[in-house]
Amino acid sequence: MLEIKNLNVHYGGIHALRGVDMQIKEGSIVTLIGANGAGKSTTLRGIMSLEKPSAGQILFNGADITSQNTIQKVRSGFTLVPEGRRIFANLTVYENLMLGAYTRKDSEIEKDIQWVFELFPRLKERVDQKGGTMSGGEQQMLAIARALMARPKVMMMDEPSLGLAPIIVKDIFNIIREINSKGMTMLLIEQNAKAALEIADYAYVLETGKIVMEGSGKDLLNDERVKNAYLGEAH
Repeated sequence: MLEIKNLNVHYGGIHALRGVDMQIKEGSIVTLIGANGAGKSTTLRGIMSLEKPSAGQILFNGADITSQNTIQKVRSGFTLVPEGRRIFANLTVYENLMLGAYTRKDSEIEKDIQWVFELFPRLKERVDQKGGTMSGGEQQMLAIARALMARPKVMMMDEPSLGLAPIIVKDIFNIIREINSKGMTMLLIEQNAKAALEIADYAYVLETGKIVMEGSGKDLLNDERVKNAYLGEAH
């Protein structure tokens, strides 16, 4: 469904991504793990055209979408839940959700709002509350719900568990599983490598801008090198 070929991104003189190759199958959860500064967020930003790739191709269902801008990518079916949530703090829950549907012209937006309220009952309780007054966990739920309002085909998440209490992290990962069970293709970046690998169909390990390992989530979860480097399990 989504194929990344030889993706390169530069920040001025810094070569942040060095020939990243990835394949994401329809309906799968793919996770990208690696240390801070490895280039994980840059990969998502490159796919979404928030950073302009200096080389490489992004193919979606066989079509080259590398040169599309961010709004075109959203219209093509991509959405990003950014690191740090980035909700609109001065707008209500409802207004944030409506902005998620900004590129849509169909008549089912209200129906989808009711659907995300079923996924996130807490948001329904806080529909008129300003986003900035909610807890971190509630803001993360709002960020995910807002992304779903674009009706994406590929949903990308950048550190959805960052800064959240363990019980809330568990809720977030259950929600990711539930969204995926409805057929959503997902690309996930997560510092909590163990939790990410446990739900991933396939995974990639990124080091200093290069893919150095790949395999099923289960295989990487049981790989001694991954355990030692990313899971805090020394042997």
